[in-house]
Amino acid sequence: MNRIDVTFDSAGIPLAGHLYLPDGDTDGPRPAIVVGHPASGVKEQAAGLYASRLAEQGFITLAFDAAHQGESGGLPRGLEDPAQRVEDLKAAVSFLSARLEVDPTRIGALGICASGGYVIPAAATDHRIRAVATISAADIGRQFREGADGRQAPAVIQAMLDAAAAARTAEARGEGVGTFPIFPDTAEEARALGGQHGFEGFEYYCTDRGQHPRSAKKFTWSSIDRIAAFDPFRFIAMIAPRPLFMIVGTEAITRHMSNEAFNGAREPKELLWVDGASHVDLYDKPEYVDPAVERLAGFFTAELTPDVVALEV
Repeated sequence: MNRIDVTFDSAGIPLAGHLYLPDGDTDGPRPAIVVGHPASGVKEQAAGLYASRLAEQGFITLAFDAAHQGESGGLPRGLEDPAQRVEDLKAAVSFLSARLEVDPTRIGALGICASGGYVIPAAATDHRIRAVATISAADIGRQFREGADGRQAPAVIQAMLDAAAAARTAEARGEGVGTFPIFPDTAEEARALGGQHGFEGFEYYCTDRGQHPRSAKKFTWSSIDRIAAFDPFRFIAMIAPRPLFMIVGTEAITRHMSNEAFNGAREPKELLWVDGASHVDLYDKPEYVDPAVERLAGFFTAELTPDVVALEV
């Protein structure tokens, strides 16, 4: 397998990516998969892990940093904009479509966590995406509105929207871009504020387990009003007749999101429950990632064959 540093454009913003090319000769262009990272993540973390593992299975894969984050361009830094994130995925498909190594009629997409939400509207409206898969899919709008477990008091998002409004006014007055931290300072604070899920997120992003110097540790306040009104699964039924494959851990705090999204999708669709896995476990733990990759490779192999793609058109 060979990894190449690449750049491509997304609505005028240069995005940085890692293109993974599998070893071995082939009779012609290969199928390819775009891999989107979680909110605050970068291409070197979970997205890169899945991209490299799927490249070992013979797919050309592309993991990239979202606009405003990582090594990609875009100001202000730390902006999480769902509309832009969806556009980034479509731009990644455009990039792959123009590569000589890629069969443009056999491109799939995989979204992890928040990108599991972003990949749904991207695929619903971009018919170049022939097969869609998610890992620990999260509705980031719902998570901010209701909390990961759906129990957050309504006053929380209202207070955050107040802060976002104030930050926009301050920025208009030339007082700079307002930001807020995504993670607390310590593991103890993370557990106290967010329980086991909060602790696992802190452990992955802020310790040697998975931290990366370019992963986002804060978002702009102007991200909040963009996120709060985002409904990623609203048009999930439009993916059909293209196939949908969702993978979620039985212990994931966000499992209800994947389950409800799956119920709103049309056939062909499949939901795989990974026994014992939490939301974050599926980012990197081999005992959960290995079977997930095996099933993903089988899914994309079956659904990105020339005969199957021809039937979908």
